[in-house]
Amino acid sequence: MLRPTYVILFTIWRSSRCAPAFRRLHVSALEVAERLGPEDTVTANFGAFIHGVRPEQLTQKVLRRSQRMVLDSIGVGILGSTTHVFELVLQHCRQMYQMTNDISSVYGRPGTKLSPMLAAFVNGVASHSMDFDDTWHPATHPSGAVLPALLAISDMLPRNSKPSGMDLLMAFNVGIEIQGRLLRFSNEAQNIPKRFHPPTVVGPMGSAAACARLLSLDRIQCSHALAIAASQAGAPMANAATQSKPLHIGNASRQGLEAALLASRGLEASPLVLDSVPGVSGFSAFYEDYVPQLLPCPEEVDPSFLLEEQDMGFKRFPAHLGMHWVADAAASVHKQLVGSHNGNFNPAFIQDILLRIPPSKYINRPFPESEHEARHSFQFNACTALLDGEVTVQSFHPAGLRRPELHTLLSRVRVEHPNDNPANFDRMYAEVLVTLVDGDVLKGRCNTFYGHWRNPLTDNSLQRKFRANAGAVLPSDKVEGLIEIVDSLEQLGDCSPLLAQLQ
Repeated sequence: MLRPTYVILFTIWRSSRCAPAFRRLHVSALEVAERLGPEDTVTANFGAFIHGVRPEQLTQKVLRRSQRMVLDSIGVGILGSTTHVFELVLQHCRQMYQMTNDISSVYGRPGTKLSPMLAAFVNGVASHSMDFDDTWHPATHPSGAVLPALLAISDMLPRNSKPSGMDLLMAFNVGIEIQGRLLRFSNEAQNIPKRFHPPTVVGPMGSAAACARLLSLDRIQCSHALAIAASQAGAPMANAATQSKPLHIGNASRQGLEAALLASRGLEASPLVLDSVPGVSGFSAFYEDYVPQLLPCPEEVDPSFLLEEQDMGFKRFPAHLGMHWVADAAASVHKQLVGSHNGNFNPAFIQDILLRIPPSKYINRPFPESEHEARHSFQFNACTALLDGEVTVQSFHPAGLRRPELHTLLSRVRVEHPNDNPANFDRMYAEVLVTLVDGDVLKGRCNTFYGHWRNPLTDNSLQRKFRANAGAVLPSDKVEGLIEIVDSLEQLGDCSPLLAQLQ
């Protein structure tokens, strides 16, 4: 059941010393709510959708798929809390922002609390610190931008006002849907990005939408939350394969939460930010061929969620999604090599390695020098799979990066970009051709890897991934407890059991 906005505002300004300010902000929020906007604009339409869509309009398929996303996102976030990048960010937040309202939990750090916005930030960083989070098409990482912000809000609310599990899933699905809709308004967004990292563009919008929904903002406030978030969106692709890339997800989560809170206080922004207005760039600043469309009105018709039509991509190892095609193709060659040499495969048998891959400069890295570059290197992931038959979490540890036999293989790699192999997660493929010193040529090809939305991980595979990730930090009883809770999340009267397992 949706809670009135004044309950949320009272939570934020619950101190008696802040009561005069609360009253002023409450009046301001009501004044904003009473103004009528142009209902035929895309921006207003999106606000109406966020506010008006109902839990009963989520099909069982959408609920199940979103629950899988929640479980996977928590798991990769918990494992991500072990990384150097996460530690740097957490130390920064604790040392620079000492707060009295540290009430929101941090992945993988029992007893550690931060303010809601900082918790959304560091948990978003954890989600993407190993590039192990889910990926959709058009390309983005949707869950990490949304879930940390929703968990931070849930921690923020008083014990008797916690959202139900269905409230949480409803808000989560709103945040995922808004990201997917915005990306589908552009043909440019269909392909692997070159200019802006998509989670920094649509991520803040999805987070703002999800938070606005969970905070029960009215439709005008929801529109303003999106417009405020748009002013905090966008980061260049140049920071891909660096320690700063995980900040993209953390910032998206935090900025969306901040936008929703500012909108709840009455802050206004452009009522046309999502519309296509000649001569005035709104969201079209990010995608020049952006052509927005109205969403169905949930009061009039049951909307069809994009997650109903297309499942999510889940990764089996922590690297850029494109690496999964080339790794699976190379693993099939490894199997042939081992079979043809009675299990005595030696890298010295290989004379030449040809990769037929899509043209994408930032993931074409012949000799990666760091774990982050290795996660974005066709060459590294192909050669690792050739050596080991698979790519794993350990492949990106220092020992895995520095192996002499790996560098020997890297020196033998050539790359081709066939015209029929576009940089598009829905249409690309990978071929690996290995020429041996005796002249034999072995070939592997992957059109759709296991974990892609066309070939999704089974529940067993996804839970096995979660157990490995969360089990690296949490005791087994909490790991199993999280699996059980997320599996029946829509039945929880409030989400306190989920929050308790994360503390």
